[in-house]
Amino acid sequence: MPPNETIDRASYLPAYAQLVNILKDKIASGELRPGSQLPSEAQLCERYQISPMTVRRSIGDLVAKGLVTTTQGRGTFVKSVHIGEVSFGLGDFKGLFGEKGDTKVRLLGARIVRANKRLARKLSVREESRVINIRRLLINKDVPVLFHEEYMVYDPSLPIVEAEMEATSLAGLFSGHATSDLKGGHLTIEATTLDKEEAELLGGEVGEPAFRLAHTFYDFNDNPFSWGWFIAQGKRLSFRTSLGIFEHTA
Repeated sequence: MPPNETIDRASYLPAYAQLVNILKDKIASGELRPGSQLPSEAQLCERYQISPMTVRRSIGDLVAKGLVTTTQGRGTFVKSVHIGEVSFGLGDFKGLFGEKGDTKVRLLGARIVRANKRLARKLSVREESRVINIRRLLINKDVPVLFHEEYMVYDPSLPIVEAEMEATSLAGLFSGHATSDLKGGHLTIEATTLDKEEAELLGGEVGEPAFRLAHTFYDFNDNPFSWGWFIAQGKRLSFRTSLGIFEHTA
């Protein structure tokens, strides 16, 4: 058996993880192609001198990674590549915030406005009820990178805190330190172009390609409390991902 297909008992890497990498390598090399059946549990136990529990954990990990699928009574099979299952991360978007201390905010305005029909629908409030409108420009290393406009449900018993006015709460959404009042949200990325104000704020040209990341955030009662959008020049963002498997990572 080749060295890279053995379980190293002295390795810091658990046996189940080593088997995961061995099988991933076989998938990446084409030895195990989409639709191919993996060796049975008994065969894997015998071949690698490991326990059934270890094999089951390895297969479970591959299933969780979306690389294989199991069918009761039939076995485990390599999944076919489905482009519809591809997902894109927001790593580049997070990168616009830079390192801690690199991002500053210019508050463009904060006011109370009356909800029109669209706002009322987005925030589940009555038309003409009061909502908070905040507009700000995020600047990274002295370069304007994001324009953000947000509408929030107005609660006179809860004053607008400083974190909402500045970049603290925004950066938290992309660093895993979001407000504890946030249960979740919906995000939509759309292609757009810069209007006159956005072009002036971001140092671009009117009509220049841009991305619009719209968001709706919900509290733990499943009520929307914030609706808004970020605008970034198209040249500042790209969305990349990989389809299929090419090599294992430990």
